Amino acid sequence: MVRISKQSTVERRMNILKLLSENQQVFVQELSSRFGVSEVTIRNDLEQLELKKLLVRARGGAMNVEHVVSYDQQLGEKHKINMAEKGRIGKAAARLIKDSDTIIVDSGTTTLEVIKNIPESIVNLTVITNALNIANHLIASPHLSLIIPGGVLRKNSLSLIGPLAERNFKNFYVDKVFLGVDGFDTRTGISTPNMEEAYLNQIMIDIAREVIVVTDSSKFHRKSLAFICANDRIDTVVTDSGISDEDKKRLEDAGIQVIVA
Repeated sequence: MVRISKQSTVERRMNILKLLSENQQVFVQELSSRFGVSEVTIRNDLEQLELKKLLVRARGGAMNVEHVVSYDQQLGEKHKINMAEKGRIGKAAARLIKDSDTIIVDSGTTTLEVIKNIPESIVNLTVITNALNIANHLIASPHLSLIIPGGVLRKNSLSLIGPLAERNFKNFYVDKVFLGVDGFDTRTGISTPNMEEAYLNQIMIDIAREVIVVTDSSKFHRKSLAFICANDRIDTVVTDSGISDEDKKRLEDAGIQVIVA
């Protein structure tokens, strides 16, 4: 690999973005060698570029933000991305939960933030979830009933999917479903990398009286492999201030309530 002489931080970051545009993925070790700086410096570059939503860090490097949704990230990797925004979204979405609700909480890091912020004043809540990390967080909660429909463990998302999960979910009717997504095109709808999870999400939507999508704004303008549903099935979107005016207006024009946390 041709090594480039040391350059300014701005120039180096511009070149990182250029390489990312050409290759869709870059690696810390290779960038360190190429630019003649430490891996710590490269990691800081990637962190700053991610904060500006110009890339997404993953697996010892970074991926092009336009392509990352096709990449099925592990939950541990997702947990590191846009956590401040996800925390605010979780708090805002949790306020939509009422006493005696029966809700479904889908797998994901943003939906976990919803669960973490359920008001202590809520009583007689029933939570149905296919996500082991969410179920684990709720085990010690005294004022709710927890239902885990079962299924086959999908390790990347710690979620239970497959025919058993699908069959069991069809036995319920719920007040609200909280869905996390990997892609949200405000013209066409929401999507996720895994086809089985997408189908299970469709069942969740079918049995819910209200569909609430919780997503940070980095997921807009992206499409993933498996389509979940169109905008006309969504009642509420909870996101952060990074949503564009155009996307917000398009959703509101479609009759969707948009809550900006």
